[in-house]
Amino acid sequence: MLAKSSSLQQRRRCSSVTRATRVTPLAAATTPRAPVSSDFRIKNAPSIEERKGYAGYDAVGFTYEEFEDALLEHDGRLMFDIGSFVTGSVASLDSRGAYIDIGAKALAFCPTEELSSTRVGRASDVLQLGMLREFQVVREDRHDNVLIVSLKAAEAKIAWKRIRQMAAEDVTVMGKVSDANRGGVIVNVEGVQGFVPSSHLSVALAAINNGDTLPLKFLETDEIRQRLVLSNRRAKVEKAITFKVGDVVVGTIASVKPYGAFVDIGGVNGLLHISQLSHERIANINSVISVGQQVKVMVLSQDQQRGRVSLSTKKLEPTPGDMVNNPQLVFEKAEMMAEAFKQRVAAAEAAARAEEAKLASEIAGQALGEESLAAGASEEKAEASEE
Repeated sequence: MLAKSSSLQQRRRCSSVTRATRVTPLAAATTPRAPVSSDFRIKNAPSIEERKGYAGYDAVGFTYEEFEDALLEHDGRLMFDIGSFVTGSVASLDSRGAYIDIGAKALAFCPTEELSSTRVGRASDVLQLGMLREFQVVREDRHDNVLIVSLKAAEAKIAWKRIRQMAAEDVTVMGKVSDANRGGVIVNVEGVQGFVPSSHLSVALAAINNGDTLPLKFLETDEIRQRLVLSNRRAKVEKAITFKVGDVVVGTIASVKPYGAFVDIGGVNGLLHISQLSHERIANINSVISVGQQVKVMVLSQDQQRGRVSLSTKKLEPTPGDMVNNPQLVFEKAEMMAEAFKQRVAAAEAAARAEEAKLASEIAGQALGEESLAAGASEEKAEASEE
């Protein structure tokens, strides 16, 4: 029992000594420390290898040298996103394309096929040394470790902006024919490839050759789908139409269809529908007119937006059926019949205006009568209230 008590007293003394010498965190934080000189810190700083160990460097999987090599390999290309636009100067030209200085450590490359929307034989046909142009970053060639840029894509972006502006203003543009197929012709407008359907050509498809320049109007512009559709006929109609509805013009039958004939009236093909050919019913249009025949037609209507002109010979017949039985008489009397037709139209319009004026006068008189009745009723009511 005495030994156990002695051992307990000894442990208590050790515990009291420990409590007396322990420093609390608050005391440690407030206790001033002697300044450490910079020489001491440098001498006692951990080495690079020690710091690698502290940071878990070995677990990263590559060395500082490998990281530096990776940066050199990319050569600053991470600064340029695919699809971004950059300005660069032409550093050199060769048979494959042009090397462009875009501010990276390595030159970018623009292949010949990316220089223009049209076929280019040599880069020097488009670019010259030192020339400053805008390019679009299109991809990265990991095999040759170089960025690929495109002058064609950058110019197309600008061209589409101009095309949208011109389409909004409905201006006439010139397009150069680059190819043709059964459906129409392919043209180049402001560096963008467009299509003119054969139905919107003012001349026969066979008469158009590569390299021809056509006046065109915009039908559809869709940059997202890269779809540009134009009309040569609309441009021709707008330029050639100097006549008015009711005018008589001389034309030549350009083609004959089951539903009518197309008449060339000065560079514009107007439609002479079979129903407007004669008052007499026609079973076979080829028995009445033929390609190359000269006729006089009257302008019924014109749609500049769609590039269409509607014509008639029926209105020029002195006697119903003359276009079938005596077309020469129709040709000779065309102006006289057109003048008579205009007079009938003018008389009908005048009668319509007079009828409208009469109806408006009647409506105004009726409204005035209703107002007078209402005023009289008000007076009578006022007099009755006074009594």
